[in-house]
Amino acid sequence: MSRVPPPLRRALLRAGAGGTLAGGDPGSPHLGLVVPVRTPEDLAAAAKAGVRATLLVSPALARLAPEVIRAAAQAGHEIAGWGAPEGVAGLEVSAGRPVTLWSAEAPPASPARLAALGLTPLPLPLTAPEPGGTLRLSPTDLAAEVPRLRALGYRPGPVGELPGLRRARGRDLGLHLYRRAVDDRFAQAHRVRALTERADGVLRVSRQPAPPELGWPTGAAVAELHVHSPRLVGLSARSPLAAYRAFARSLRDVAAVLRDDPEFADVQGVVAVTLFHEPLAQQGFQVLSLPPLRTRLYSLGFRLMRRVYGTAVPTSEPEPRLAWMTRAAFLARHG
Repeated sequence: MSRVPPPLRRALLRAGAGGTLAGGDPGSPHLGLVVPVRTPEDLAAAAKAGVRATLLVSPALARLAPEVIRAAAQAGHEIAGWGAPEGVAGLEVSAGRPVTLWSAEAPPASPARLAALGLTPLPLPLTAPEPGGTLRLSPTDLAAEVPRLRALGYRPGPVGELPGLRRARGRDLGLHLYRRAVDDRFAQAHRVRALTERADGVLRVSRQPAPPELGWPTGAAVAELHVHSPRLVGLSARSPLAAYRAFARSLRDVAAVLRDDPEFADVQGVVAVTLFHEPLAQQGFQVLSLPPLRTRLYSLGFRLMRRVYGTAVPTSEPEPRLAWMTRAAFLARHG
């Protein structure tokens, strides 16, 4: 697999080639930290960060500084390998414990070779923190990033301790491709602003023309709400109450954008076309029915999203509706 083109290689890893892990529970605030260490100095920097992590250690470094590797393992760090895996036995001797995880991001550590040696490929790291995901940080970045991640509600730690850690499967690749081909393109085309830096942030927002159903003047703009579906599904699976509270907190993030962002300074209201209009009504929104054709179109889209993201939580209503609040009313309640 080392000769496979990188895009295809990553696709195979996301589909579970060689038993590659997919990550943990998307409704959990836990975050797996992966830290590549190349020198004993890197290990010292990781030790000062005040957080346990999964340290990627090559067999060559283990031969060079076995006592440092042993100290890191005794301090609670998870030792995983990277590079050529043939020296795994020496790495285990240095760590003083079995090494079962290995980075499969680059050759020559192909998933097939790792599986033959009884090693499990680590999940591919994300570009930004996500609940249940993995994030790759350099040893020097740990000291600054860990306090920030904790302030955002994450619980960083070793990958092997992620709640719900599981093997990847074909559906994970399909979900990844859907998010890139549909969600990301939609967000780019409609200039959707992500408000999901916090571990329990579940809303995004974009500036749009006011829906005709409101009867507002021509040219009036609104802030349209968009749900971060994977997070909401994960939170709902763990606790519907936790999901509702996260949603309510995220409305305050929207209020902050209305107050502080010049792009939204003149929007006259906040709207959402949603199946979950009952929770919005509890948060002060008014609800309107949509024309039959738009109702059918939105229903098809929501049905597809529910199938893609695998939610088993029943919706409040079978048909989507338009929920809305004026700017003043929204800021008075959520600002």
